[in-house]
Amino acid sequence: MAWNNSGGPSPWGNPRPGGPWGSPPPPPGGGQGGGRGPTPDLDDIIRQAQDAVRRWLPRGTGGKGLALIALVLVVLWAASGFYRVQPDEQGVVMRFGAFERTAPPGLNYHIPWPVESVTTPRVTRINRVDVGFRTAADTSPGMRPVAARDVPEESHMLTGDENIIDIDFAVFWRIRDAGEFLFNTRNPEATVKSAAESVMREVIGRTPIQPALTEARAQIEQEVRRGAQAILDQYRSGVEITQVQLQKVDPPAQVVDAFRDVQRANADRERARNEAESYRNDIIPRARGEAERMVQEAEGFKESQVARARGEAQRFLSVLSAYQVAQDVTTRRMYIETMEEILRRNPKIVVDAGLQGIVPLLNLGEPGRAVPPAAALPQVRPQPGQQPSVSTTPRGQGVPR
Repeated sequence: MAWNNSGGPSPWGNPRPGGPWGSPPPPPGGGQGGGRGPTPDLDDIIRQAQDAVRRWLPRGTGGKGLALIALVLVVLWAASGFYRVQPDEQGVVMRFGAFERTAPPGLNYHIPWPVESVTTPRVTRINRVDVGFRTAADTSPGMRPVAARDVPEESHMLTGDENIIDIDFAVFWRIRDAGEFLFNTRNPEATVKSAAESVMREVIGRTPIQPALTEARAQIEQEVRRGAQAILDQYRSGVEITQVQLQKVDPPAQVVDAFRDVQRANADRERARNEAESYRNDIIPRARGEAERMVQEAEGFKESQVARARGEAQRFLSVLSAYQVAQDVTTRRMYIETMEEILRRNPKIVVDAGLQGIVPLLNLGEPGRAVPPAAALPQVRPQPGQQPSVSTTPRGQGVPR
C-alpha cells in the first residue's frame, strides 16, 4: 500500500488539510497554541521514518529483500531468548513483569523481550546482618568483625532472672529460592534482622544471665537460628539462615566490674567444690576398700577356724572309732604321737651312759635365756653304787648331784 506524501488525501481519507484529524482551531487571541510552536504532523513523522529506512537499504531492494530482512530480524529476535544461568545463580523468568518460573543452572530459553525477561541472582553468596553493632568493614563468616559502633537499643536485652545483658551477634544467610526472595519480600535484609532480633530477645528472656554469659552460648545460637528460620519460612521469604554467631555477651558497661567480681567468686566456689569432690572421691573408695579388706579377713579367719574345728572333731571321732576297735594299739600309738610332738617342740641332747657327774635338769627358765655351759660347772664324781643318768637339757648344761 503506497503512502500519499504529495499533499493529496491521506490513507484515512483526510477531507481537509492539516493531517488526518484536521488542523486544531486557533487559540483565542491568535498565534499558534499560545506561542508553543506548531503541532507535529503524524504524516510527516511516518514519512521521515520511511525515508530513514530507504537510506539504510541498498538500492534496488524489492519485496523479497524486505521479506528476507524481516525473516532475519525475526530469527535474531527469537534467538535472543537463549540465556545461561551460572552454577551459583538461579534464573527467575518474568512474563510481562509477573513471576512465571525458576530456571536451573545451565542453558535455558524464554520468550524474548518484551514478553518475558530473566533475572539471575546469586544464591550461593553468604550475606551478613549485624544486630547490636555496626562493623567498619565486611569480614568473612569465620572471622570476628571489628565493631565500629555499638547500638544499645538493639543489643540491650532482659534475661530470664530480670537482669540486663549486652549482646552483639551476626546472622549469616543466603538465597534459597530466588522467586520467593524477589517477589515475596520487599526488604529481605531488614526482614532477616527483625526476625533474628525478635527470636534472640525471646530466647534471652527465658535464660538466666549466668548460663548466657558462660556455657549456654552454643545453645542460644542454635535456638535463635531455628526460630528465625521458622519465621522466614512462614513469610515464604526464600531465605535460608546458615549461622547465628554471638560476637559479645557481656553485662552492661555500668555494672561490668561487679559482674566480674561475681564471676570470680563463682569460680572460687567451683574450685573449692571440685577440691572437695576430689577429696571425697579419694577418701571414700579407700575407706570402702579398707572395710572390705577387714570383712574379707574376718571371713577368712572364720572359715579357717570352722574348718580347723571340724577337722579336729573329725580326727577325734576317727581316733575314737579306732580306740573302740583296738584299745591297746590305739593307746600305744597315741602315746608315741604325743611323745613325738613333745620331743619335736623341746630342745634335747643325748648323753653317753659312760659320762659321770651329770644329773637330769628340767630347764624352767624363760625361752632364749642363756644357761652357763657345763664346762663352767664343777665336776663331781658319783658315789659308789650310783649310775649316770641321761639329761634332756641342752648340750653342755647340767648341775652336779
